[in-house]
Amino acid sequence: MNCNFEVRHLGQVEYQPTWRNMQRFTAERDAETSDEIWLCQHPPVFTLGLAGKPEHLLRDIGVPVVNIDRGGQITYHGPGQLVVYLLLDLKRRKLGVRELVTRIEQALIDLLDEYGIAAQRLPGAPGVYVQGAKIAALGLRIKNGCCFHGLSLNVAMDLSPYAAINPCGHAGMAVTQLRDLCGENDIHRVGQRLLEQLRKQLP
Repeated sequence: MNCNFEVRHLGQVEYQPTWRNMQRFTAERDAETSDEIWLCQHPPVFTLGLAGKPEHLLRDIGVPVVNIDRGGQITYHGPGQLVVYLLLDLKRRKLGVRELVTRIEQALIDLLDEYGIAAQRLPGAPGVYVQGAKIAALGLRIKNGCCFHGLSLNVAMDLSPYAAINPCGHAGMAVTQLRDLCGENDIHRVGQRLLEQLRKQLP
């Protein structure tokens, strides 16, 4: 069986039903189920991972907080941010979790390089950074050798809600986005370019 993936463009969708659909897809899949990648945006929401500490929400700004089952601390999703969910059979792809994270980060780094932006990893802080400011976040859940959740990339959004949290648990961490770095504000175009990079990285 080949290890390509089906792509679903969901548009802007509520967070909780999308998360439940990922859980259901992963619970019901079998050895023959095709992998899928879902691209979407969400209305404003904070999500808090399994080990997330509530104190990383610094103040209530009226944005709902959802406790979820991925790794990592608190992050923000909102319109203008590209969210990519990776529903992959890691056993079939012979991928370990650490290698998967590295490959996702590399896809993002290579995408940003297409825009002339030099991006990096930061030790101990999964995600992708530009001059120390976070532009992309990662959070995964592995169940029965399959993963769900994925990544978020800031494209052209209101960044002000990040001031109400310690992004991914890091106090004072700056955040940035493509629009401010290079003028790119077409989230569909960014999604297509990122898919091409993910195809190169995922065996």
